[in-house]
Amino acid sequence: MAFTADKLQKVQEIIARYPDGKQKSALIPVLHLAQEEHGGWLSSETMDYVASLLKIEPIEVYEVATFYSMYNLKPVGRYLFEVCQTGPCMLNGSDQIIDYIKEKLNIGVGETTADGLFTLKTVECLGACGYAPMMQLGKHYREHLTRDKVDQIIAECRAKASSMN
Repeated sequence: MAFTADKLQKVQEIIARYPDGKQKSALIPVLHLAQEEHGGWLSSETMDYVASLLKIEPIEVYEVATFYSMYNLKPVGRYLFEVCQTGPCMLNGSDQIIDYIKEKLNIGVGETTADGLFTLKTVECLGACGYAPMMQLGKHYREHLTRDKVDQIIAECRAKASSMN
């Protein structure tokens, strides 16, 4: 794994934001770039590469990547359903939404459909408690989820995937 010249320049710009000797501070944004560049997930090799760029130990990268749910440590589908599972969402039915998605897509939490389109992930609070139950799909929140809304979201994703092929 290696960044393209453009991405490597972006990494250097990010590192330059921080004082000398504090390049570890660039870890989170550099991990985002690495995940984007590596197909939506971070392999051990990718994390080792990031560590070498930042001149830190690989374990320091692993600690951050395993702590935050925004990083994926195995391949994910084209559409990543990140369903909030904390208190307000649970009180408003996120457990039932998670169960429905599992049933509808025939996958468990942390799994990807056989066609590679969907991955289901549970996450901690996404900061949209007033819109519970909710999930993040890419850069967008999908709110006040119901079975019908989940069906619509799945249909939208399938239609979008078909038009891309």
